[in-house]
Amino acid sequence: MENSVPDEPHVASRKRRVMVAVVLGVLVGGGAAGGALVLLRRGGGVGDPSLANEARVNVLRLCGDVQSYRDEHGVFLAGGPVPREVPRGGEPLPFEPDENLKRMGFNPGERVHYQYQVVVQETPLGEAEVTCYARGDLDGDGQVSVFTVTLDANGMTSAVKVERETE
Repeated sequence: MENSVPDEPHVASRKRRVMVAVVLGVLVGGGAAGGALVLLRRGGGVGDPSLANEARVNVLRLCGDVQSYRDEHGVFLAGGPVPREVPRGGEPLPFEPDENLKRMGFNPGERVHYQYQVVVQETPLGEAEVTCYARGDLDGDGQVSVFTVTLDANGMTSAVKVERETE
């Protein structure tokens, strides 16, 4: 019989990242159909639902990276916004992470259609709460899509909340 040894922090962090990757894969697999359904209900739209999936996947990945960093180092880090300006008109901008996003290991690719940011705040109970953002203006009309995920002090994440998905 083998002895049971608790996971080292970096092993647990890797396991969490694998779990996040599996969840993201499931969400993306079902997300394209869900995005098309939303567009049909709204009577069509200018924005590309596959680009909205970029925001969904990356905002979840960002919060996963924030939590993994906290698991390994004991603190939440704020980061971004990156790129500095919200991408407009569906044109991707280069993604050059700031120092904290690098430390977290967040890398959505060389070019992105959304701006990414991590904000750390204190709740009324004195606990840290993180909000991860993805912002973009796919149709270039000045209205910004906002995708958010919150992460509480216990490591629990919310569902992705979306405002103006196809803007």
